[in-house]
Amino acid sequence: MDIYDQEALSVNISERLRALREERELSIRALGRLSGLSANALSVIERGLSSPSVSTLYKIATALEIPVTAFFEETPPKQNVVLIKSSERNRIPLYRGLWEGLGGEHYEGLMEPFMITLEAGSSSGRFPMSHSGNEFVFCLRGELVYEVAEDTYTLEAGDALIFSASLEHKWHNPGTKVTNALIVLCGFKAGESPSKYHLASGKT
Repeated sequence: MDIYDQEALSVNISERLRALREERELSIRALGRLSGLSANALSVIERGLSSPSVSTLYKIATALEIPVTAFFEETPPKQNVVLIKSSERNRIPLYRGLWEGLGGEHYEGLMEPFMITLEAGSSSGRFPMSHSGNEFVFCLRGELVYEVAEDTYTLEAGDALIFSASLEHKWHNPGTKVTNALIVLCGFKAGESPSKYHLASGKT
């Protein structure tokens, strides 16, 4: 399946776009000027008649001065037991990739597991990230390079990496094939949602 299959999106982009635009008191024409997109194209997206590409979402997010994750943020009720069926995963497109939640967004404890699918050459961006807690990475397929502090670690299928997430880190897929990895964030400060740092992944 194409990792950008629009059926993977589990949120209503049209409603979120309209709400975010109106919060900033911008007309569709004004947003068009700021984003470089036509007012007609934006109107079609807001009416739910067209699904925007990831690159289009990045242009709109930049114009609204918000992270692209703002289109997907929800506040589901927290539970102490969470079952997530494969068909019910929260799926959010990254730049040349896909983020899939594994229930952490619903869990009341301090743990956020998720999977990432990365096209060849994709990365978390030019700048490293850091957050509280610990990070566990398990490479399921392909190759994944993690830069943690001053060191570089190359993971292949079956390899695992654990480190303190307060250390600056970033990642990229150096290979020519798609990479899949399981990432678990835990032990972070109450009230934080560190997976958002990984959702902000984008162009270098």
